[in-house]
Amino acid sequence: MEMDPSVLIERARQMVPTLREREGQAIRDRRVPDVTIADFKRAGFFKVLQPRRYGGYEMSPAVYCEIARTLAEGCMGSAWVYGVVAVHNWQLALFHPQAAEDVFGEDPETLVSSSYMPCGKPTKVEGGYRFSGRWAFSSGSAHCDWVILGANMVAEDGDGKPEPYNFLLPRSDYAIIDTWDTMGLRPTGSNDIVVDDVFVPDHRVLRERDMFELDCPGHTQNRGSLYRIPFAQVFNRTVSTTSLGALRRALEVFIETTRGKRTTYTGQKLANDTTIQKAVADVMLTINDLELRLASDLAELDARAKSGDWPIERRAQLGHHTTAMVSRCVEAIDALMLFSGGKAIYSGNVIQQAFLDIHCARAHVANNPFPYARNVGGIAFGMDNECMDL
Repeated sequence: MEMDPSVLIERARQMVPTLREREGQAIRDRRVPDVTIADFKRAGFFKVLQPRRYGGYEMSPAVYCEIARTLAEGCMGSAWVYGVVAVHNWQLALFHPQAAEDVFGEDPETLVSSSYMPCGKPTKVEGGYRFSGRWAFSSGSAHCDWVILGANMVAEDGDGKPEPYNFLLPRSDYAIIDTWDTMGLRPTGSNDIVVDDVFVPDHRVLRERDMFELDCPGHTQNRGSLYRIPFAQVFNRTVSTTSLGALRRALEVFIETTRGKRTTYTGQKLANDTTIQKAVADVMLTINDLELRLASDLAELDARAKSGDWPIERRAQLGHHTTAMVSRCVEAIDALMLFSGGKAIYSGNVIQQAFLDIHCARAHVANNPFPYARNVGGIAFGMDNECMDL
């Protein structure tokens, strides 16, 4: 029986109060509670983008993004881990089919983390590579039994310059180093990964250019339109959408707490301050704009995946849309923080937590809008595309 997307989204909505209750402990522990990951599994969230042949639902990225955005209204760090981990169930469909079989063959609920930073040191040997390196920012890695890691190599049919590849490794081949002590997104447990001279077979290596050109080994087996979307168009929304959910929660809390608040010195109601009223209206507009843009872009990804029409100019624009999202959320949460008063500096304040989390999300390389904006502008002036993350 087919799963109804609305059921999954409603399950995410019902989970919001529980995530809020667990958020403090997740922040203190610097990782999402095991019970939360178990809840996500039981709800079917990790199956949304997973191939049907491995028990997945093969749903639109719109369903996946709505779940992540909704969960972020409960705990942005927990939602971030969901989004980043769940997207790998989609990416595995792009690897050689044997790679997906390695991961899902015995347990289709196996989870995979990643760090795409090109820090790996591969050496070609018969049948694969010897592989070593150290990577930072592997979100949710404590809950995962596999990892996807980045490295640069010179391709035999390339232009002689190093280009990015992804390497898939089992938990027995790497160590997790506890380094995650940050101002925000603490529940993500985005610790370091260390690999010391292990063997990675050829079938567990994926060229990023193949994902860019929509010509991956896994396409021979996974023919659904879901897997005909450029990798970055899905992954980049993984690390931007949760900021929107956290911002919506912060706005609701700001309105509720400000409604009855009075200034200490004059006794005037803050809700009567026209500057604060405008700030609230501006944040509302930002949220509405971003939600409409996200829905429109995701619908377009679905349509283009079916038609196969991916002009580079439009890919660049769609890429810029998502990378610019978090910067707008930063501006909005800054305004709410500015007008939240002295109590917002105390630990546990919801608006402060959103402020910290959204600023940390902006630090992700995929949420830096400037390279994407320059690329869109350059293409408009007739220059060549300079970005492979589209």
